[in-house]
Amino acid sequence: MRMLPSASVDCVFADPPYNLQLRGELRRPDDSLVDGVDDDWDRFNDFASYDGFTREWLTECRRLLRKDGTLWVIGAYHNIFRIGAILQDLGFWILNDVIWRKSNPMPNFRGRRFTNAHETLIWAARGRDSRYRFNYQAMKSLNDDIQMRSDWFIPLCTGPERLRNEHGLKLHPTQKPEALLHRVLLASTNQDDIVLDPFAGTGTTAAVAKRLRRHFIGIERHPAYAEAAIGRVRRTKAISVEGATSHATKREAPRIPFGSLVEQGLIAPGTAVFDRRRRVSATVGPDGSLSAGEIRGSIHQVGALLQNAPSCNGWTFWHFERDGALLQLDTLRTRLAAQPGDTDPLPA
Repeated sequence: MRMLPSASVDCVFADPPYNLQLRGELRRPDDSLVDGVDDDWDRFNDFASYDGFTREWLTECRRLLRKDGTLWVIGAYHNIFRIGAILQDLGFWILNDVIWRKSNPMPNFRGRRFTNAHETLIWAARGRDSRYRFNYQAMKSLNDDIQMRSDWFIPLCTGPERLRNEHGLKLHPTQKPEALLHRVLLASTNQDDIVLDPFAGTGTTAAVAKRLRRHFIGIERHPAYAEAAIGRVRRTKAISVEGATSHATKREAPRIPFGSLVEQGLIAPGTAVFDRRRRVSATVGPDGSLSAGEIRGSIHQVGALLQNAPSCNGWTFWHFERDGALLQLDTLRTRLAAQPGDTDPLPA
């Protein structure tokens, strides 16, 4: 980080070590190490050494951020409170704490505490006077025209998204889901902004940044993680559509926001959608909005405007093509609602 010039990045996303070893939580009751973790992964032996390390990297982050830049840092109860205090000591201005609620958390190994089913993200501006970016309309559109709340219900990284080593084990113990980074970057950055991840891991931040047409810098000391991240970024394609905002209207609330389908990768930005008879079409945006010429909005708004109708159920009106057949968007919503859970040994 010290090799980078001051005021050179627009946003930082940091997923630092969780300080688990100090609390004796790297091992199961049978004394076996938790999946993917070794003693070097989280190497701090006292609060003072962890705090010193935290202060060092946060100081560099603040130097690297432009005046109006923002920082996101994620953690669990092991470390997030210490990080928050140091953030404030260094002059960062906390904007929100966001709760990432996991739909499929790992049960508590010893059965002596509540299941830890969430992590906390702190979103902070570089300083109190920063004119920070918040893409309010994109977040509202992602949430089907309802103001985005600070509690995010997103599943753990599972299935083919979860990178594994040659033995079939999870390559990284706390790989974050792309849906989480999609929301973070869409909320607080613009196309061509520069995003820094000082704990890049297997490259989730970099891959999502590339997909959303942001520039990125990733720093990672573990050779296997770095190699996996490079390959992952090379396989990632940038979207070919611009982000769009939507206008606030009343709507009939569906069980799942359409933006969740985009976040989870069930339908890609740039996908064309049609009515059943292919009389009208629109394009899916990265924020879950649709665009059809000059018309932009939610799946319900755009469907209504194109039909000159007072309302529209976008879930049943819009179709997408799959293997030569047109399928309703609602089939994807049903699929997302029915996705089986997974387990994960650590906050991830």
